[in-house]
Amino acid sequence: MELTFKGGCREVGRSGLLVNGEVLLDYGIKTGDISEYPLNSMEPKVVLVSHGHLDHCGAVPNLMYQNPEVFMTPPTAEFTFLLGKDTLKLAESTISGVSPFDPDDLQKLGRRTKKVDYGETFKTNGYRVCFYDAGHIPGASGIFLESESGESLFYTGDFNLKETRLVPGATKFPEADTLILESTYFGEDHIPRKETEERFIESVLDTLDRGGTALIPAFAIGRTQEILMLLDAHGIQAYVDGMGRDVYKILKKYPEYLKAPELLDRAFGRAISVKDKQRDSVLKKPSVIVTTAGMLNGGPVLYYLSRLYKDPNSKVLLTGYQAEGTNGRLALEHRFVETREDILTLKPKVEQYDFSAHSGDSELKKVVKDFCRKGTERVFVMHGDKTESFAQWISEEIGVDAYAPANGELFAF
Repeated sequence: MELTFKGGCREVGRSGLLVNGEVLLDYGIKTGDISEYPLNSMEPKVVLVSHGHLDHCGAVPNLMYQNPEVFMTPPTAEFTFLLGKDTLKLAESTISGVSPFDPDDLQKLGRRTKKVDYGETFKTNGYRVCFYDAGHIPGASGIFLESESGESLFYTGDFNLKETRLVPGATKFPEADTLILESTYFGEDHIPRKETEERFIESVLDTLDRGGTALIPAFAIGRTQEILMLLDAHGIQAYVDGMGRDVYKILKKYPEYLKAPELLDRAFGRAISVKDKQRDSVLKKPSVIVTTAGMLNGGPVLYYLSRLYKDPNSKVLLTGYQAEGTNGRLALEHRFVETREDILTLKPKVEQYDFSAHSGDSELKKVVKDFCRKGTERVFVMHGDKTESFAQWISEEIGVDAYAPANGELFAF
């Protein structure tokens, strides 16, 4: 088997792994001041997408001129299309006006995509494939791939063994000769979810008591829905703005991918949806606003910040990872954000809460041990900034060959 790592190595973003020169696992975008893409120069016959986040699916439309077969779970297919439309829309507002793909590519992707549910084994180009529930977000999959000669690998994508309000934890993964896993939180265990939720709710209520607005930037896919469910469970009515509403409409079609669809329906039924022209009126009194984008790079959140940045009674409650080069990281570390027109110095308090949808250190190590105990011969670590340390830990503690590949590196075995 031959593995060529096209992106997502020793970094978080633009994941891409080519197997035997013909099967591509994920093809994403790394967002920041300047978007980055996986290394190209390939002609995949098959594209398997683990889940609908930009860093895993965002660049797939670029490949449509090569006419590959494309497989995803039903929610992932819809999220990929939704994010593609948003990418085209955002490109129109950039200085260059250049998009990484055009509308025809996106339409072609929609036509070529075959939707496959968890646990449904299928064959493509001589390979046997099966998607396994990876937790993380609705539709997220670990991908099992087996060649005609019987060589097998398992690619975790992003996964979470623990349940959240939105989705159950990952299912039991299959045995495989080779394991390729994410390592986002190697070396760091998450604070128990219940503690995080309690501190978060306390801070929201404190903000309202002080007469301020609790501005909650949240990723459209997964995080917006979870946060609204949490607020609703504590009797807090919130305004919701941005793409997270479109994601909810998609999720309504796939209740089998959710942990408690009735609670999600209740949360959105009680939340107040905000249209563009209503945003100023929302800010006239203390309120809770859940909106995109989760890293403050574009979206309605910048409009709200432009109105709230001088208010010391308000808060910005970040609910996830803030990548380097994003406004979210600038807000956390330097208390300012950049808009197209201005640089805003923030007087609201900026707080970060760990609502991560990724497994922490102990779960990552458990997964590796479980695979190796069942016969996995080699492990490749990607999607993290401590991959080399993790690979070294695996080699020393478990005694299995482990690698932290660089982008562009090829392994044959």
